[in-house]
Amino acid sequence: MCGIMGYVGPQQAATVLLDGLRRLEYRGYDSAGIAVANGAIAVLKAEGKIDRLQAVVDAVQPPGTIGIGHTRWATHGAPSDANAHPHTDASGKFVVVHNGIIENHQSLRDELVESGNVFTSETDTEILAHLVADAYDGDLVAAVRSVVDVAEGAYALVVMTEHEPRKSVAVRRVSPMVVGLGDGETFIASDIPAVLHRTKRFLIVEDGEMVVVDDSGVRITTIDGDPVERDVFVVDW
Repeated sequence: MCGIMGYVGPQQAATVLLDGLRRLEYRGYDSAGIAVANGAIAVLKAEGKIDRLQAVVDAVQPPGTIGIGHTRWATHGAPSDANAHPHTDASGKFVVVHNGIIENHQSLRDELVESGNVFTSETDTEILAHLVADAYDGDLVAAVRSVVDVAEGAYALVVMTEHEPRKSVAVRRVSPMVVGLGDGETFIASDIPAVLHRTKRFLIVEDGEMVVVDDSGVRITTIDGDPVERDVFVVDW
């Protein structure tokens, strides 16, 4: 079990992401990391609890108002800086956080290695970043959809790319996911408590759905692309 976070809005993403990850640390505390986009994507991560990541972030202070984050309970690959999320493709232009297990990760990895991809971690998540990069042809949503079609298992993921710098694409396949609706800002999280102090308004993402978040707002579809209407859930606790 891991915790994932995403943010699009006017605030510095690193601060928002770290704050949310602290509230998700019950979901995993082997390692943690964030990716923040400000033209280029800066990836910062550390083995151990959030305080170690906080020290790394404080030293670098990555600018940017869109980002994703992750706190990890190790499944594939031992706890380490290299195995901590987020993971990128070889170019560093595609970045992924992921909660769950990709059941066919070994066969997918073997295919990617045969086609020349080089991996820097032991995780199943890094495979997703390479798959998205290989599938990308100018449309991040389409690339993520094609990856979800071949990645088997129960999981949730969030993806960003430098090519579409103000957009995050998220998918739920069994593993939990919610979207928090703030004032001119949007949060993605594994669980409501991660951002409950920031908003009481949520969209509950259902199994088999995709979420696209950018500066224009939030769109939910099925993985196949059919639009989904979802009532806002207002938390009263």
